[in-house]
Amino acid sequence: MSVLLVILGFVLLVVGGEYLVRSSVALSFKFNISKMVIGMTVVSFATSAPELLVSLQAALSGSPEIAINNVVGSNIANIGLVLGITAMVGTIVVDKSFFKMNWPVMMLFSIALYYFLQNDNLLSSIEGGALFVALILFLIYLIRKAKKDQLVEEVDETLAIVSNFKIVTWLLIGGVALFFGSEWLVEGAKAIAISIGVSQAVIGVSLIAFGTSVPELAASIIAAAKKEKAISLGNLIGSNIFNIASVLGLTAMIKPIPVTAQEILSNDILWMLGFALILFPLAFLPKRFEISRYKGFFLVIGYGVFMFLVFTNGK
Repeated sequence: MSVLLVILGFVLLVVGGEYLVRSSVALSFKFNISKMVIGMTVVSFATSAPELLVSLQAALSGSPEIAINNVVGSNIANIGLVLGITAMVGTIVVDKSFFKMNWPVMMLFSIALYYFLQNDNLLSSIEGGALFVALILFLIYLIRKAKKDQLVEEVDETLAIVSNFKIVTWLLIGGVALFFGSEWLVEGAKAIAISIGVSQAVIGVSLIAFGTSVPELAASIIAAAKKEKAISLGNLIGSNIFNIASVLGLTAMIKPIPVTAQEILSNDILWMLGFALILFPLAFLPKRFEISRYKGFFLVIGYGVFMFLVFTNGK
């Protein structure tokens, strides 16, 4: 029954996330918000909704280790699994914004999260608020820079002519699916952790984190196979920044998140920092400005080692 709950939870999160993105974009067009701003803010927040609901549900139901490791594990999976497999399908080009902005900001947010948690074993409401405010400032900077550089995010223009009835219907479907999906996923994950004798932190950093990364992985592989540039290093780094600042930031603002499993600080979050850190030399060596197939293979092997150690240590 717990496995069924997890599967149904994942399905509802994917469905709910998709409908929330559609309705949010359509609603933004109604308010005459530009495509660029919609792509950089509305879509980014909407696609973080499943992770946010899972972390919030976990924190409110007394499982803070799932709340934290959902984000930590997703960030590891984004680089080790999603980026690794995508690079194995086709080489990913690294643009200059990676060195100038994306990577340094991701490292800054990652280190800030580690400091906040390590300092007093708690991500407080003030610290969560600081992360979220920093994200807003970062987005304002990106929007201004994008206007200057005349960059436009890809947003589905057909959503500009959607009726109000459809928007409300999509919002309701998305909201209900996300609510029940997050509730069933967390409850099912807790039950699985008990039945196989591992901690909730292990389930959070593995099963739940992997599940919330599956839609992104599927989209990335399809885009790479079609030789499309829909996936980039910037997309994945942006997702990691949003996971820390919006998912954990907003969750902590609603309910402070304590560190109840010390392995999160002594192991899991160090792996997250390690995967983030390794991207810099990988982008340079030995062939500059690209993540090649064998670099992707190296990342996937690293992710495999991480998952093996997570379950063999048992925590």
